[in-house]
Amino acid sequence: MVLVAVFGAALLIAVLLSGLAARTVLSTSFLFLVGGALVSDGFLGLIHITPDSDIVAVTADLALFAVLFTDGMHVSFPKLRENWKNPARALGLGMPLAFVGMALITHYLVGLDWTTSFLVGAVLAPTDPVFASAIVGRKEVPPKLRQLLNVESGINDGLALPVVLILIAAAGPTGGHAEASFGMIALELGLGLAFGVVLPLLVNGLVRFRLLGAEPKLQPLLPLATGITLYAACHLTHANPYLAAFSAGAVLTAVSPEAKTAFEPLGEALAELAKFAALLVFGALLTPQLFADLSWTGYVAVLLTILLVRPASMLISLAGTQFDRREKLVAAWFGPKGFASVVYGLLVLQAGIPQGEQAYTLIAVCIAFSIIAHSSTDVPIARLFDVEDLTGIPESASSAQTRVASEEDGRPEHGDPVQTARADQRDREP
Repeated sequence: MVLVAVFGAALLIAVLLSGLAARTVLSTSFLFLVGGALVSDGFLGLIHITPDSDIVAVTADLALFAVLFTDGMHVSFPKLRENWKNPARALGLGMPLAFVGMALITHYLVGLDWTTSFLVGAVLAPTDPVFASAIVGRKEVPPKLRQLLNVESGINDGLALPVVLILIAAAGPTGGHAEASFGMIALELGLGLAFGVVLPLLVNGLVRFRLLGAEPKLQPLLPLATGITLYAACHLTHANPYLAAFSAGAVLTAVSPEAKTAFEPLGEALAELAKFAALLVFGALLTPQLFADLSWTGYVAVLLTILLVRPASMLISLAGTQFDRREKLVAAWFGPKGFASVVYGLLVLQAGIPQGEQAYTLIAVCIAFSIIAHSSTDVPIARLFDVEDLTGIPESASSAQTRVASEEDGRPEHGDPVQTARADQRDREP
């Protein structure tokens, strides 16, 4: 119950500060991360969570599933057919380059063996734009850039998982039998994709029956019920839940746009709650001892991974595309490590491989640094695209009146404050 109380307090503070956070470098994600660290054993000792605690894996897994399900709903198949080359470049060239680059840095700087180094690269290769929501969620940002980051992050989680599982098997005591996992991994991926496509189609078909259908106030719960059923089915059959979640969101939007419209406010809120809960729990793992266990060369590897490997790999993959220089730089920077890396990092730790603890320490610190760096720079960079309303909160009546008046009399909406005040005074004079 202490954890629930801490989460409630952190949520209240985050909501109250969300307007400020959306206009500045302050980040609600960072607040939960720091909040979790403060109440952990490393500081106040209010909650006691270790990497092998069930709540860690469950919250990260639920958060990743929820985020991918809602992210999938932002995918437009017609637009994707028109602009599939850019995501394909990011996934087919950029992701492998990042994977190899991280493995090389890990091996030569941290000293892990080659198999474990490539395992670290596979864990950190997936990206998560939920920590760059001011970029991905803004209509003012060029659609092709938003689509690139959204599709890349939605698919690369599923692409990285089989590589992670194979490398865990190769690094473990039975490493010589890693090839035996190929068939099982392929089956899990295929089942995940099949569930993600078939279940939304089945639900949509049921809704078409004359005697069936949801009344208006319950319509948002239909996609929610679909998502819950899908999550349970994947875990019962060992299907890949992340590929299933993203594909289900995309299919649901394609076959039932009205369901997506009804569910979107609720879905976004639930995804945010799951994200915050996972961040709080993950923050509780970020104890001073964890950071002390990482060598100085490990910190150099973390910085190079965030500042060099991802940007360089994405810039190479986007060479020759129609993105302008600013769009390429933004796409290159926003490669945050998120819940997929948390989940996969826990798999590494729990696998019992010889250098698993060292690998997990490096992964955890890199995720923490990435969340702080990317979630605190999304708003300033979004302003490069003339994005003004970043809070998602309706403007005040006075702001709306000022904007309308500015549009009517031709005054600039954002001008010199003194001149604006004088203009307002003139307007009030009889």
